[in-house]
Amino acid sequence: MRNLFCSGLFLFHFILLTGQEIQNIQLLDRWHEDTLITSSTQVRYSGCWGFKYLEREYAVIGSTEGYHFFELMPNDKLQFSGFIEGKFNSAQVIHREIKTIGHYAYLVCDEGSSSLQIADLHYLPDSVVKVADIQDERFGKIHNIFIDTTNSLLYACLVTPMPNGNIQNKIPLRVFSISNPLDPVLLWEGPDDIPEVHDAYVRNNIAILNCGMDGIRIYDFSNPTNPLLKNDLTFYQDQGYNHQGWLSPDGKTYVFTDETSGKRIKKCRIGTNYSIVLESYFGSNFENNSVPHNLMIDSDFAYVAYYNEGLRIFDIRQAPREVAAYDTYPEDSYFNMNGAWGVYSNFPSGRIIVSDRQYGLFLFDWERSIFIDAAADVFGLYPNPVSSGETSILRTPNDDIQGFDIRILETNGKELNSISVENASFCYLLTPHTPGIYFIEISYTDYLGENRKVLKKWVIT
Repeated sequence: MRNLFCSGLFLFHFILLTGQEIQNIQLLDRWHEDTLITSSTQVRYSGCWGFKYLEREYAVIGSTEGYHFFELMPNDKLQFSGFIEGKFNSAQVIHREIKTIGHYAYLVCDEGSSSLQIADLHYLPDSVVKVADIQDERFGKIHNIFIDTTNSLLYACLVTPMPNGNIQNKIPLRVFSISNPLDPVLLWEGPDDIPEVHDAYVRNNIAILNCGMDGIRIYDFSNPTNPLLKNDLTFYQDQGYNHQGWLSPDGKTYVFTDETSGKRIKKCRIGTNYSIVLESYFGSNFENNSVPHNLMIDSDFAYVAYYNEGLRIFDIRQAPREVAAYDTYPEDSYFNMNGAWGVYSNFPSGRIIVSDRQYGLFLFDWERSIFIDAAADVFGLYPNPVSSGETSILRTPNDDIQGFDIRILETNGKELNSISVENASFCYLLTPHTPGIYFIEISYTDYLGENRKVLKKWVIT
């Protein structure tokens, strides 16, 4: 357990601006390269992805010039591991995406004279090597990809083939066998009755397709040359441009985003017949036209790259509520699609990466285990009693208080220690060496701006 949330909290900020929102998240490291080509928008970065290879964790981020690979080091730093130059390099590039299978990374771009590029990861952590660059009747510009790793199927969304460099009509979705990883074989393309499949999530041949203004479709690709439509969600409340979604490990919860100003994130229940039932709507600052972009979920939490709102983490087990945040784009902008673009939250270490369009690749940590238990509506102190030499956790009511001061007192009122906590709703407390009864005095400002104090009894055995 990392002891992240004590005095001196969050000393490593990449930028300090008034109003930057930070809540229960620690920034570990950030990579940014201001020599990369860009336009007046300062957009240099797009998608990101994470993977584990030979027991090491890696991150990839796309930029205007290509794909940058990093190892997530044990000391929580980003160590550069290699670079693959994109086939098309330009300030016009705003879409690059990455997925991995085995020791290969598949790299796509949706601007210019692009291609499917494949990188061999065998040489990590020292380097990555481009082993294929395919621009033909199968591939060209590609908006996004997803890989069903169990069945070695690559799903390419919004494909613009370019045989001999000639731009062909855009195809909503193409499905390829990558049994031979360097020579994808086209198995199917479609659907014929809608203009686009913007993104997809696939598990064991079941594909949930995000179809822009046509909502969601679910297909069974058990026979990938003849998929079966299982269900759809063409119309729904608070509908916008259906952008991207993720399925929970048990396959029962699906969460998706609409990339439209002011639209909320949707949590759905997936039925046994692949029915899609919307259960709840949630988000961050949607009243002011914020826009969610990409997300991942696990059994308990949703991790959202929320454009101008940065990284947002929501507890999705009941009525979704926000439990952590880090504003990667702390500037004020009338354009609400700057900032956080991609997120990857599935590292075994629990660390999280986020790609920000202007500010690069972020490496974060947060104390996930704290939020597995629901917060009480009073200050919580646990364990209590606690043995000398161990640690207790102090947590604010409903995690609503994000900054407070602590004084640890003996029964005679003598102060033993004081701690200031910022940008967090909890703190670890190391016990005094001497067993006995102590008091914790907590000072904070309530939602009315009034100063409050609470006293908690702390028993050390």
